[in-house]
Amino acid sequence: MRTSLAALAALLAVGAVGGCTAQAVDADGKQPPVRIDRTTAPEDAEPSTGPSTTPNSDPSTEPSAEPTPPAPKVLWSRGDKGTDVREVQARLHQVAWLITAPTGMYDAPTAAAVKGFQGKRGLPSTGELDTVTWQRLQRMTHKPAQWELYPYGGQPAARPDPRCMTGRVLCVSKTSRTLRWMIDGKTVSTMDVRFGSQYTPTREGVFSVSFKSRHHVSTIYDSPMPYAMFFSGGQAVHYSSDFAARGYYGASHGCVNVRDEGKIAALFAQVRTGDKVVVYW
Repeated sequence: MRTSLAALAALLAVGAVGGCTAQAVDADGKQPPVRIDRTTAPEDAEPSTGPSTTPNSDPSTEPSAEPTPPAPKVLWSRGDKGTDVREVQARLHQVAWLITAPTGMYDAPTAAAVKGFQGKRGLPSTGELDTVTWQRLQRMTHKPAQWELYPYGGQPAARPDPRCMTGRVLCVSKTSRTLRWMIDGKTVSTMDVRFGSQYTPTREGVFSVSFKSRHHVSTIYDSPMPYAMFFSGGQAVHYSSDFAARGYYGASHGCVNVRDEGKIAALFAQVRTGDKVVVYW
């Protein structure tokens, strides 16, 4: 019995050194599985979620907390053309950055005007009109009227009024500021025209050419009215050197001014007394 107790004591001592826990036997005399306490972390343990302690970590490789915002989108730049560019130029003209009239072509003067506008307001001076510059320009200006987009003419002629579709007609559109010379519904020629101011408006309606005067001079304003074709009292279609020089930045005293002397000279030679004149919006 002593030998058994001594042997048992020796076994218990070895188990304690090995880290095992003694377990009692169950009712069937079998020993339950022995639990082993590992003194080191297993190889498949999950990594720590704490801060890295790697001595050679490079902070420059870490992602930036605040990425640089992308540059604003460029809408128009050198070489672009169209009605949108014409509006940009008209707005630049309103704030006195572009002196020349809109042409619809994003040329060197337009790029220089945009660059100056940007620099004055602390924006990147690229000369290209981006979304930020365009929003700033829009806030400082009003939407250009049609005459501001075409201050020196060049606007496409409006659709002819139905009253212009028969006979020989001087078909004058106040909307597009153009004159069509039409015969039996066909357009022979077109030209830019301007009208009277709000105080001396050009009358609208259907008229006829009452008389023609090649070298006419106004008895009221003492101003030349070459190639005059009168259609309503003192109102006439005639050439205007002022219109040729100033464009739509001026106005007539009620007449229909033509700026192209060559075109109105040809028109004067074709129009007859009694031909119809239609002035409409």
